[in-house]
Amino acid sequence: MNLSNLKPAAGSTKSRKRIGRGPGSGMGGTSTRGHKGAKQRSGYSRKLGFEGGQMPLQRRLPKFGFKNPNHVEYKAINLSTLQALAEAKGLEKIDVNTLVEAGFVGKNQLVKILGGGSIAAKLEVSANAFSKSAEAAITAVGGTIVKL
Repeated sequence: MNLSNLKPAAGSTKSRKRIGRGPGSGMGGTSTRGHKGAKQRSGYSRKLGFEGGQMPLQRRLPKFGFKNPNHVEYKAINLSTLQALAEAKGLEKIDVNTLVEAGFVGKNQLVKILGGGSIAAKLEVSANAFSKSAEAAITAVGGTIVKL
């Protein structure tokens, strides 16, 4: 077997149905579109969600919910992650750029440090927000926090 004799498995491909090519094809005349009306004409496209004039589903269901325009989304990072990162790279100072380079957060994400796990290294941690437990744990081992 080589590149010159490769072909798809038998029965796995079909040729396109060619419509509107005369009466001999069996698909001439109206070209499977039926008689008269918008659907028969060129350029027809049905509206998204159109149900033949029946009230569409998105209009039958009630509106609900609320999107708070002041909501701030943080990427959560636990203390155990900071400890592992500090041990792996021998760091004493961890900031958002360090976490971006390590692949824990995206460059435009806000970071919140949470108190999950434990921390033993004395670190200077700078982030956008800290939970109370994380703040207490970092200061307990002699580290410092910087809120951005």
